[in-house]
Amino acid sequence: MNPRSTEGADQAGRILHRVFRDYRGGLAVRLWNGEILALGTGPPEFTLVFHHPAPFRELLLYRDPLRLAEAYFRGLVDVEGDLYAVLGLKEHLGALALTWPERLAFLAAALRLDRRPAGPTAGRRRARHARNSRETVAFHYDVSNDFYRLWLDERMVYSCAYFEDPGQGLDQAQRNKLDHICRKLRLRPGERLLDIGCGWGALVCWAAERYGAQAHGITLSRNQYAYGLGRIREQGLEGRVTLELRDYRDLKGEALLDKIASVGMFEHVGLKNLPLYFGTAHRLLKPGGLFLNHGITHDGEGWRSRPSTRFINRYVFPDGELDSVGNVQRAMERSRFEILDVEAWRPHYALTLRHWVQRLEARRAVALSHVDEATYRVWRLYMAACAVQFEAGGVGVYQILASKRDPGFAPVPLTRRDLYP
Repeated sequence: MNPRSTEGADQAGRILHRVFRDYRGGLAVRLWNGEILALGTGPPEFTLVFHHPAPFRELLLYRDPLRLAEAYFRGLVDVEGDLYAVLGLKEHLGALALTWPERLAFLAAALRLDRRPAGPTAGRRRARHARNSRETVAFHYDVSNDFYRLWLDERMVYSCAYFEDPGQGLDQAQRNKLDHICRKLRLRPGERLLDIGCGWGALVCWAAERYGAQAHGITLSRNQYAYGLGRIREQGLEGRVTLELRDYRDLKGEALLDKIASVGMFEHVGLKNLPLYFGTAHRLLKPGGLFLNHGITHDGEGWRSRPSTRFINRYVFPDGELDSVGNVQRAMERSRFEILDVEAWRPHYALTLRHWVQRLEARRAVALSHVDEATYRVWRLYMAACAVQFEAGGVGVYQILASKRDPGFAPVPLTRRDLYP
């Protein structure tokens, strides 16, 4: 054992005992020399494992939680036990108040820690600089259809499900969602439906098969496009459902569509592009048509730099930006839409994400035959962290139903009774 490593572990132990002195929970930390520390006021819910001093030193020097996340992706830090409980440390650490002498002591301890290279790692998955939307979508969605199939539902729906009760299964909850969207759009046989960002084609197939629509979906993901074409053939929906590799900005024409849906896509649009995005939907919609926008929102206005936003942009959505639901509605109204209905789905997405994480963890061995360890860890941590964010109220998700602002009344019933047969 390197004497310096042993000395560093002793210093780390003293720091950890101070940091978690008032923590109203329990955790264990296993240091790089094998020493295990029991911290907090309760029994340990998980063990945080530091395989090397480097992540600990960087935390002390920079106090940036993203460095701990990256150490986890690289295999320098591990979590044994409840991942959600680890994410719950954010509140305690954010409220931690240290005196200036304590801060200086922590800094001095960091500088004395072993600076040897960390050695082999699990690899990194960084977001490259995306030159356009097609590259951005490929970074996120073109991982592997087989990888997504491991943890999504039977129809490969990668957006918030709609649960009738918390114990309902994911497959049924996603069927609920697809049907709820079609009913909310008051979709009728023969109507022309566009799904902007159609994913693997679940909604367009459901709309054609169950409601008789002529459905068209656009995506920028080649993997999703190929999978969707196969699904259309398998279900015998050729002629009723079409897919296209196309950016929404390249859609031509005016007043062509009866109904438009966009589910879990506008988060990629970028706040500066919302006028163009909503303006395109307005231009394509016929008078009397309906537009349903389903997407994630933030509890504050705009997309400011913070650990959670930097994590998403660096590792998952290079172009992702969220805004408040009020600002989203304002952007729709500026594009001459009339807001007809707003429905909050925040609890539903928390449940959806926990299902996804559970399914991914249960199939870890198979997942690693499709992606590397670092990518698996990115997705596991990302989805678990998002679940915690939805549960805490930091982010939300809303379905907003709108129509073109035309003379007369919008083409919807006076009540919502038809949505719940």
